[in-house]
Amino acid sequence: MVALVDARRLVPRTDAVLADPRLAAAQQRLGRALVLAAVRQAQEQARSGSIAAAAVADAAVTALPARAATLTPVINATGVLLHTNLGRAPLSAAARDAVLAAAGCTDLEFDLAAGARGRRGRGALEALARAVPAAGAAAVVNNNAAALVLAATVLAAGREIVISRGEMIEIGDGFRLPDLIESTGARIREVGTTNRTTAADYAAAVGPDTGFVLKVHPSNYRIEGFTARPGIAELTGLGVPVVGDIGSGLLAAHPLLPDEPDAESWLLAGADLVTASGDKLLGGPQAGLLLGRAELVRRLARHPLARALRVDKLTIAALEATLAGPPAPVAEALDARQATLTIRAERISAALVSAGIDSRAVPSEAAVGAGGGPGVVLPSAAVSLPAGLAPRLRAGAAVRNGRAAAVVGRMADGRLLLDLRGVAAADDEPLTGAVIAAAG
Repeated sequence: MVALVDARRLVPRTDAVLADPRLAAAQQRLGRALVLAAVRQAQEQARSGSIAAAAVADAAVTALPARAATLTPVINATGVLLHTNLGRAPLSAAARDAVLAAAGCTDLEFDLAAGARGRRGRGALEALARAVPAAGAAAVVNNNAAALVLAATVLAAGREIVISRGEMIEIGDGFRLPDLIESTGARIREVGTTNRTTAADYAAAVGPDTGFVLKVHPSNYRIEGFTARPGIAELTGLGVPVVGDIGSGLLAAHPLLPDEPDAESWLLAGADLVTASGDKLLGGPQAGLLLGRAELVRRLARHPLARALRVDKLTIAALEATLAGPPAPVAEALDARQATLTIRAERISAALVSAGIDSRAVPSEAAVGAGGGPGVVLPSAAVSLPAGLAPRLRAGAAVRNGRAAAVVGRMADGRLLLDLRGVAAADDEPLTGAVIAAAG
């Protein structure tokens, strides 16, 4: 006589599985909830018969996420140095170390020597002032849009902001500058036309109800041909503040980006206030930079809205380290030589070919991205791979369990290109390993 045993009765109890040393250790790293979810998923697999009951603990270990947060590290091989969907500027090693140091208790608003309250983020503000000598003072909020909202609220709520029709920009995800400004209670006074606006157009519009003149760098498009656009210096004698939005966060002129405005130049030309992003060409964390006349910046910083828009200790730490530390990865990517990139592409491709993967090094063209350097082409080099590897490089098994970083490239002529202009040389080996894991 043979007794049949329901296989579901053999599935180990939850507490028994959680007692596995690997899962017990994982609870310290990931927390009980994530480990418990992996265990229950494995138990359901055993009940359905897709795995053996004895394999529940192993299946749960395999299903564990690499970290408690769902954000996945990505190697940006798209050829767009500042890719908004990939978090824009990667932080420097110095900035990452600063974030780690700031993760616990810090002297954020405390003077350790005096034993009393201190100025919040004083080190970052001092570093920002050193980086832009023409600025009488500096303040930091959580992004460039917040900087513009603060300026509009303080200087022009219930009043007019004069802006050229050719600078009424739309940024990512459908957000439009006019909507942003009008949300503060300010009114927009458009002047000129899409392609031509003169200093006289601004002068004719300025009056007692004008809060300020806003000059916006159209960073994500270009208007060419029959055009006219006055510079900052031509707008400074109108009797109202001139606010300049350079957007991309370039603090000083860069030889590769001759048409990209920088904060120092616009302030020297007479702008009363300049706003910029911290996570674009500056290469730091997401932040909105306010640079300009000391009285004006202090006025903005003391407004009640500034409290709602302020940045946290991690951003302050990363920003200071970006400004005071070695060149950020974005700066290194901008200055990379194509010959060096080609050598790296050839080396990676040779390693992949030796692993049996269809790979070759090819010339490529990269771009700044995130509204910086529109139309600027950066000569580069890439590793060309079969298109079928793209989804596995982004989200294959090795990525899901943390054995390999996700790699995102771009498609061209039916092939996957991994452009190296935005990839740090230190990531060549992890990138190579990720491709081999995806191919396997």
